[in-house]
Amino acid sequence: MPPDLTEFRDLLTADRERTRKLITALTQNVSTIVEASQLTATDDEHDPEGATIAFERSQTSALLAAATSHLADVDLALAHLTDGTYGVCEHCGTHISPERLLARPAARTCITCAEGLQ
Repeated sequence: MPPDLTEFRDLLTADRERTRKLITALTQNVSTIVEASQLTATDDEHDPEGATIAFERSQTSALLAAATSHLADVDLALAHLTDGTYGVCEHCGTHISPERLLARPAARTCITCAEGLQ
């Protein structure tokens, strides 16, 4: 287990706040894009602007999904801090190196297992 859990809790808490702000902004962007596409009579197949709107909506939705998934990982890491299992690889059960946790505080696997999952 990492020696100084306070540092990791601070990193995770800051990451959680940044991610929540990002989710809020992306949700607003998706709403704005959808609203804009409803206000104009675009034909995505034939209108060059329609393709741009569809691309923006798709890209923003993908970013929102990634941010939501990351927030779930951060929340899980915070829960593991509370229950005393933070820093344990969920695949092999070994301790995740402090260096990896500093780089990715919400890491769920050790570097060996992470490389094997790719």
